[in-house]
Amino acid sequence: MTATRAIDVHTSHSEDDTLALARQFAKRLGTGTIVLLSGDLGTGKTVFVRGLAQGLNTSPAEVSSPTFGLLHEYRGGRLVLYHADLYRLDSVAAEELGLEEVGLDDGVLAVEWPDRLGHVPADAIRVGLEWVDDVTRRITISEPGGEEASVSRSVGE
Repeated sequence: MTATRAIDVHTSHSEDDTLALARQFAKRLGTGTIVLLSGDLGTGKTVFVRGLAQGLNTSPAEVSSPTFGLLHEYRGGRLVLYHADLYRLDSVAAEELGLEEVGLDDGVLAVEWPDRLGHVPADAIRVGLEWVDDVTRRITISEPGGEEASVSRSVGE
């Protein structure tokens, strides 16, 4: 039997909305959580991670896209936030990183461009960010387990 995914769809009208959504979402995360962030360039994946940092009580000012460093680690909050950006890797190189082991003992792992991973853990939370217009984004959060549900709302409702 395959576990269903609970799906929430949010509409963000600004970077502040995206930060607020991620900040609230982070409060539910526990040790070993893997968050996979998908979306085109500029849709707000790193902004979402900055909001996760805020929600985990880590300084969001330190969060930047780790495109060249591959993995950044942010400490000092409720949990360690590990932030990986696989944009510049092919799937073979990404598989060899061993990211599935990062953060399992003391934090949360957020991965941008998870399509580069050959194997994605079934229990990973998926966050998809899509352009609606120049400032508006559709943010879909799919969590494993529970009854399948789809809830649409604007951030702040």
